[in-house]
Amino acid sequence: MNRDQPPRRDFLRYVGTLAALSTPALHAGASEKDKVEFPPIYDKSEKPEKTEPPADPWNERVGIALVGLGRITVNEMLPALAQCRHAKPVALVTGDRAKGLKIAHQYNIPESAVLDYKDYDRLAQMPDVQGVYLGLPNHMHLEYTVRAARAGKHVLCEKPMANSVAECRQMIDACRKAGRKLMIAYRSQYEPMDRALAGMVREKKLGALKEFVSVNSQNMGDPQHWRLKRALAGGGALPDIGLYCINAARFLSGEEPNEVIGNIWSTPGDARFREVEESCQFILRFPSGFIASCSTSYAAHKSQHFRLNGAQGWAEMNPAYAYRGLKLTVSRVVDGKEQATDIQVEEKNQFALEMDHFAQCIQQDREVHTPGEEGLQDQRIMEAIYESARTRRAVKLTPPGRTRGPEPQQEAG
Repeated sequence: MNRDQPPRRDFLRYVGTLAALSTPALHAGASEKDKVEFPPIYDKSEKPEKTEPPADPWNERVGIALVGLGRITVNEMLPALAQCRHAKPVALVTGDRAKGLKIAHQYNIPESAVLDYKDYDRLAQMPDVQGVYLGLPNHMHLEYTVRAARAGKHVLCEKPMANSVAECRQMIDACRKAGRKLMIAYRSQYEPMDRALAGMVREKKLGALKEFVSVNSQNMGDPQHWRLKRALAGGGALPDIGLYCINAARFLSGEEPNEVIGNIWSTPGDARFREVEESCQFILRFPSGFIASCSTSYAAHKSQHFRLNGAQGWAEMNPAYAYRGLKLTVSRVVDGKEQATDIQVEEKNQFALEMDHFAQCIQQDREVHTPGEEGLQDQRIMEAIYESARTRRAVKLTPPGRTRGPEPQQEAG
């Protein structure tokens, strides 16, 4: 396959788009007044120096309580907060105080701010806590969102949003009633490479979209893990990792499906899948004729990729959905030749980007990009997929209301 770069003019159009889209979303107020600039020292023939926008002063950052100290919180979100410019960790909520104290010492969180779940409502008396991050099992999202809203705290909740459409609506209603923001942690929608591809689609770089094909799989081991318990997880591979395929198809296309077809499967006798599905294959049909064909599994070797086919080109991300190391290839005909180009976008910490967006929206009282309505729509689609698998029929979907807020702010360094 020819992987030469496109002609210079075409290439520069890509670069300009990607440079803008890969810039992290940052607060344009407090940080800009502290920006330090230097006179240029290089000739115009050299690439301009890249500078990082300044961070907010520590006492102006949004204080976050991290609720649930599982893998995603400890291995991803807490290290990401060290890279944030607008947020800071100020409290921990955990059922394991020894673990909580150990982590608190690492992140300079006072021991008095390490709470047990039974003390969760004390957050209402902690003015340093402005928002909470919920890294909890799915069945706990509803309770701890409602209680956070009642305590006057904004909520950043991991996906999937909840275990049912009804729970999602209760979460939205509770935050709306309390006047608090509810954001769902769709990190891929803040990740620079995904955003670059969404920008190419909007600019018709691929022509009219025709098809999205995706696989997201991983091989689960421990049969006792909470993700394999229906009451805790709400389902198996579909809500945990199949959700990425659904959300990517919606986010990249800018459309909402109006029909779904689903199938689920579990290997008989496999102790891991007594309560939840092992795999799910589904088709999403969209009003324009665009179609998404996806497969997800809890018993296949890790595979994370998608291809977006358009009338004038295709884009492929492999791996996709991962925390880091994403790779994007775009193929189009240029000067009569098929050319596949590996798109270069500077990697940014997805967790830091989504957390800083959450913090900015609190600071500036702005609408979040991925509100509760975004999580609700994915839950509606997943319930329709399960219904289709059960009835062996296609299931129609009514159009949702507005599901996504304004695009995250961009600020040059």
